[in-house]
Order: sequence, then structure tokens, then C-alpha cells
Amino acid sequence: MEQASIIIRTATADDIPYAPIITAEMEASAKARGTGIAQRSPEYVASKMEEGKAVIALTETGDWVGFCYIEAWGHDAFVANSGLIVAPAYRKSGVAKKIKENIFHLSRKKYPEAKIFGLTTGLAVMKINSDLGYEPVTYSELTDDEQFWAGCRSCVNFDILVSKDRK
Repeated sequence: MEQASIIIRTATADDIPYAPIITAEMEASAKARGTGIAQRSPEYVASKMEEGKAVIALTETGDWVGFCYIEAWGHDAFVANSGLIVAPAYRKSGVAKKIKENIFHLSRKKYPEAKIFGLTTGLAVMKINSDLGYEPVTYSELTDDEQFWAGCRSCVNFDILVSKDRK
């Protein structure tokens, strides 16, 4: 069976019905890998869509393929490309890299002076980030904005980071 064409674009309020699907897949994927990405509610993902701070990938028939969103901290000095998730049927197809390219360009457009980063514990995303020119840094080089760190509380490695003074 041939895969339908995939459209990757900035998400809008019209995409809100996909939010529960996206967050369910984020949670399932984190559990399957045994690693923690911060849990996000459908309402949170929907707010990113409404604000135009997300990229969504859909088939031309409207099936959900992938998603990523933008978060900003420190008076917009730091921007993360967060929550990259791809539907299992579309993994290893190159769509994740295309989503990351799109979210990077959207981030640069909205926050031209910001330091853009992505957090990951997954090898596939590390490779994508490297291919796109991201450079690895320690947590101590990231924002000290308390809202950023509060969002990390649901990550499996949060206690380790706190015990090491977030370094």
C-alpha cells in the first residue's frame, strides 16, 4: 500500500481535535522507551496550536503523522523545540527530520535573537539534531527560568538534575 502525501505546516486552532491523539502518543512513546519527556495535556498542546507555536504533519486525507511545538523562556532569550512525536506508522520515514526543520524555521521567525535548543534522550532525535546543526550543551548552559525547570518535573531524570544543581 502506498503512503499518502504528507503535509507539514504550522498548526492552527483548526488542528485542536488532534491534541488528545498527540498527547496520548507522547505518553505511550515515553513509556515504551522508558525515558521521560515532560507530560503535556491536550489543553496545553491545543494552546500551542492556537498561538501558532507548533508544527503538525498530516496526510492529505487528514490522518495525524507528527507534531512538535515551541516553548520560550527567559524573556524569549531561550526557545526549545519540544515534544517531537511521530505516529508509529511513519517513524523512520524522514518525517521527524522535516518536522524539526520546520519547527526550527518557525522558531527563528518568531524569536530571531533566541538561543534555540532541543532536549532529548533518544538516539534518533540526537542524530536529527546533529544533522540539523544543533550542538550538545550541558544543562548549566540552558535557561535558569524557573518555569522551564517546573516543566521538567515529570521527566524521569528530573531528580538527578536537581541533585546536581541542574548541571
